[in-house]
Amino acid sequence: MSMNDFRTLGVWQKSHALTLRIYEQTRNFPKEELFGLTSQIRRASSSIGANIAEGCGRETDGDFQRFLQIAFGSLNEVDYHLLLAFDLKLLNEPTYQSILEMVVEIKRMLAALIRKVQSDR
Repeated sequence: MSMNDFRTLGVWQKSHALTLRIYEQTRNFPKEELFGLTSQIRRASSSIGANIAEGCGRETDGDFQRFLQIAFGSLNEVDYHLLLAFDLKLLNEPTYQSILEMVVEIKRMLAALIRKVQSDR
């Protein structure tokens, strides 16, 4: 099932949109968080799309699945960092909820893609 053009995958498109949104929101985080939470959440969010893209370039479904699972781990990390940012009052509730909805949708899509790759093996 691995494919070469990751840009065609809806889950990659949504992951990229999530990363752009996180970069936009973290611009407002305090400067003292630049090397802390800001850096962590940006790295984790960009890792989601990067791992999907890297997996698409792999030869085997097993490799593709492994990179999708790494992307899922990064997505869980983003989920936690968002909660932390919200609890630290760095994100207001409407912003937190709207980004969280994106995370939940991507989790659903990524889990479905992982199941599909598993069943194709």
